[in-house]
Amino acid sequence: MSSLTTPASTPAPASPQAAAATSSTRGTARQIRGFVGGAFLDGIRAFDKIDPVDGSLVGQVHEAGPHEVDLAVAAARTAADGPWGRMTTGERAAILRRVADVIDRRFDELVAAEVRDTGKPETLARDLDVARAAANFRAAADTVSTAGLDSFLTELPDGRRALNYAVRKPLGVVAVIVPWNLPLLLLTWKLAPALAAGNSVVVKPSEQTPSSATMLAEILAEAGVPDGVVNVVHGFGAGSTGELLTSHPGIDAVTFTGESSTGSAIMRAVAPRVRPVSFELGGKNAAVVFADADLDAAIAGLARSTYLNTGQVCLCTERIYVERSVFDDVAAGLTEQARRLRLGRPEDPATTTGPLISHEHREKVRAYLDLAVAEGATVLAGGGVPDLGDDLAGGSWIEPTLWTGLDQTHRTVREEVFGPVAALIPFDTEAEAVALANDTDYGLAAVTWTRDLSKGHRVAQRMRVGMSWVNTWYLRDLRSPFGGVGLSGIGREGGRHSLDFYTEPTNVCVQL
Repeated sequence: MSSLTTPASTPAPASPQAAAATSSTRGTARQIRGFVGGAFLDGIRAFDKIDPVDGSLVGQVHEAGPHEVDLAVAAARTAADGPWGRMTTGERAAILRRVADVIDRRFDELVAAEVRDTGKPETLARDLDVARAAANFRAAADTVSTAGLDSFLTELPDGRRALNYAVRKPLGVVAVIVPWNLPLLLLTWKLAPALAAGNSVVVKPSEQTPSSATMLAEILAEAGVPDGVVNVVHGFGAGSTGELLTSHPGIDAVTFTGESSTGSAIMRAVAPRVRPVSFELGGKNAAVVFADADLDAAIAGLARSTYLNTGQVCLCTERIYVERSVFDDVAAGLTEQARRLRLGRPEDPATTTGPLISHEHREKVRAYLDLAVAEGATVLAGGGVPDLGDDLAGGSWIEPTLWTGLDQTHRTVREEVFGPVAALIPFDTEAEAVALANDTDYGLAAVTWTRDLSKGHRVAQRMRVGMSWVNTWYLRDLRSPFGGVGLSGIGREGGRHSLDFYTEPTNVCVQL
């Protein structure tokens, strides 16, 4: 297939987003097209995708307009009403396992696509993103093969008896909208259970990371997923493909991971049709370090939860509360960890930290770094743009940063930065630590570090979040509920929780 290789001329951009993203005509650039009804599809225009490592051109992405979105939704509806919708659970599970097998065979290609789009280290793309993509399909196949629903033998006072049992039915056509930070992982996290439940989907990946979604469409077709079951449309959000998709009358549900403000906009778009939504949104996640913690383990864990993927993970820690008696020790250890991180090209095995996704996002993070200093922060590590030489000067680089001296009243402690930054804040009592951690409009994840497991259980359960870790971070069982509260989202994903969203239960009552 030719989705990522065929040269094509580029129409002049018309939308403000495309005009901003397309700097010139790139007639020989790699073309990243949509995938609709089993075939690749040109868009209404194309825009440049830039490599965040060095600013070079990755390719041109075809933006879907109203006609292309209509075609995608129609193809998905035809597929949902056709053979895919009539397949047995076992048949769909077998196809999902074949998808995982093809991902394994094309593992290196997917790693290259993820690295090309995000700039993250190859080691991270291999160990996390692509490995989890295959695991997500296998987990969804296992879940749908074993999940059941309630059944009741009913006996009424008048002597009548009945069997009540529930069956799952797919929702129909689901819009799947995923962000740029973990593009393949989060796409497959949503796509696999949606397909397992018998839905068809229209996927809109981020305009920043289109490559792996397009490649996955090829993989699904190779594994035997019928035409039209999975469709991919590229473009932007408001005023572009995303808005067209979420407001489309043919969409039966929307699942979205991304910014809280975008989630609110999608809720408004689907409200007139009362469509179900599942949102995993932003976070301003807290970690609490008690004096009785294994400090070496805590410092290593904090370095990972703060700086993994350049801090561009919804679960990353941006607020670190440390018991006062060990505050200086933790500050010194974490500062050393931040300074040890190695920024560089993704193919270099020594690289630990890649760039931010774009210059635009770097400017947002830089503004928060400047604001923190203006608010009175003491910078312990980082705080600026690194000098990595001329060959990387065009990239979107930022230094891993750590600061002290701020409290709950400061914007940089309250607002999500989504970069490699964290604030260290002391506390004196357990009650104070819990209150500080919960003093946020978000509620996605939290971490508690302590050797006292009774305290660990107690504090973890008091955190107002969807996911609460003790003495670890990002350790996941794919069957467990995943999601947040407050501005961090609505609904849960994972195992049977995903099936609960992607299906509609129907009760059947048979009088005996």
